[in-house]
Amino acid sequence: MVAATQEDGPHPVDVHVGRRIAERRIALGHNQSDLGRALGLTFQQIQKYEKGSNRVSASKLWATAAFLEVEVTYFFEGLGRNAVSPGEAAVSLATPTRTTVELQRLLPRLSAPRQRIALDIIRELAEPLESDVTPDPSRPPSPD
Repeated sequence: MVAATQEDGPHPVDVHVGRRIAERRIALGHNQSDLGRALGLTFQQIQKYEKGSNRVSASKLWATAAFLEVEVTYFFEGLGRNAVSPGEAAVSLATPTRTTVELQRLLPRLSAPRQRIALDIIRELAEPLESDVTPDPSRPPSPD
């Protein structure tokens, strides 16, 4: 097996495990400092774990699982065998936030028509508004 190089960025498995740590931590209402204290680490180290930029050792993963009240296998759920061939780029997903975790928890409770409405609303909100766009200082303001 070939290890990912610095040029390749974090290994997809490290990114996946870090994402699962963040999701579970947020779902339980803990911040990075809480987890860091439980593991004897700084919140900055937890950030690196959650981004996948630093690998979690087996002993730290074991302690993390205990703190987050899950089995160690939880961190690998959803990781397919073919998803991590050497040199494959990690899927770029945003780091989970309390809001995204709550959305993920609540959306399945909605009926299919309401899920489509919610998706339409989110798509609409994701489009930049004219007021959200930073004006170009070299252009004069348009007359209204």
